[in-house]
Amino acid sequence: MTPARALRISQVGLRGIVGPGLTAAHVLEFASAFAAFLPEAGPVVVARDPRASGAMLREGTIAALMASGRDVVDLGVAPTPVLQHTVARLGAAGGVSIGASHNAPEWNALKFFTQGGRYLSSAEANELLDFYHLRRTAFVDWSRLGTLRCDETAIDAYVAELAEAFDFDALRRLRVLVDCANGTSALILRRLMERYGFDLVLLNAQLEGVRFAHDPSTTARMVALQLAPLVGHVRADAGVLFDADSDRVALADERGRALSEELVLPLIADHVLPRGPGRLVITNLSTTALVDDVAARRGGRVVRVAVGRQAAADALCTYRPDQIAVAGEGTGAVMLPRFRFVYDGIASMLTVLAMVLERQQPLSTIVDGYPRYSILKGEVPLAPARVPALLTRLCDRYATGEEAGTANVLDGLRVEWPDRWFHVRVSQTEPIVRVICEQRGEPPRELFEALLEEARSRG
Repeated sequence: MTPARALRISQVGLRGIVGPGLTAAHVLEFASAFAAFLPEAGPVVVARDPRASGAMLREGTIAALMASGRDVVDLGVAPTPVLQHTVARLGAAGGVSIGASHNAPEWNALKFFTQGGRYLSSAEANELLDFYHLRRTAFVDWSRLGTLRCDETAIDAYVAELAEAFDFDALRRLRVLVDCANGTSALILRRLMERYGFDLVLLNAQLEGVRFAHDPSTTARMVALQLAPLVGHVRADAGVLFDADSDRVALADERGRALSEELVLPLIADHVLPRGPGRLVITNLSTTALVDDVAARRGGRVVRVAVGRQAAADALCTYRPDQIAVAGEGTGAVMLPRFRFVYDGIASMLTVLAMVLERQQPLSTIVDGYPRYSILKGEVPLAPARVPALLTRLCDRYATGEEAGTANVLDGLRVEWPDRWFHVRVSQTEPIVRVICEQRGEPPRELFEALLEEARSRG
């Protein structure tokens, strides 16, 4: 992989393979730009996942922030959701999360948050990119350098907030098999076990920086390979797989069946829509149509936006918080208003478990009560310069003529019919084109293969 392909600088932040792509210089320059970008005075909270390169990236990030006169609160190894909670709790100016979530161990990333632990909007992300590319910094002299302190209370404070939102006495009656993917979820889950008596069976709970037990991707395929076969053996009520950063989850039911990662958002929407004033479910163009069925049944409405954190953040700012029931995507990443719209896998897990308890039904029965949708996902390496021609060709083929579907060009191309749809778009984090195709009932294999072949022919 060439250095250019091993590094992605975008609205999402800074992400790459450490060494051939992401270097210490990139970290120093981007963190310096972030310190200058933050509009408010105040400390900056920093946390990282256990990847081997995290210590190096942490040092560069903290050095750049302190050199810019920013006080730094270091959480050490902690999940991004905990960092975001801490930014809000301390009234900090912002936060920097060092970790690459679902990527392999050679990858790492810097993700940036502003006041309240909010994701940057598109406008804010573009402004930060301008600061970076223009090398705008705010370095100070030695007498005004920032200070550094460690905060070892962040996870405890986060768990205490969970305890206020969920009935822990009831939830600990359920047995859950959890695959931590050698990531930060284990830090929180152990506290739930030790302090609140949760019945959790943990797999791959040792923090690992070099050799993950498996790729930390929250997909049904990974659940089927690593988690689902063991659910029945431990007599668990559910199985949960986390990514390395504990902001995404995937599920297995009590029968040991791997559930699509697309089911996480519909399940949570089904549970929370009747419980609050919010009627809106915010999701992206690549998410299952099942969420539309669930929202309609519960008197809600789905608002679809482009893929990515920035599009979600923009949508969250468009509506009042009390209008929104839930926001999320088909990767197992879900945001709840109770937790300030943070992608939070622990809160997602507890919400699904609360749903099982309230309905007094096993997870398999709840899932089987939904209409069946079959989704196929693929990706094709493709030079960015070739993408416009691909999308034009697909639009001509599928969005014109008597059997044409309805086209949406908000993010790549989405074409939908009453019983199926597809979405073809460029990834924000990798040099690939993503192809997603869903149909009610049986998988749309013919359409999916045709889309993949069209993308390959343009490579």
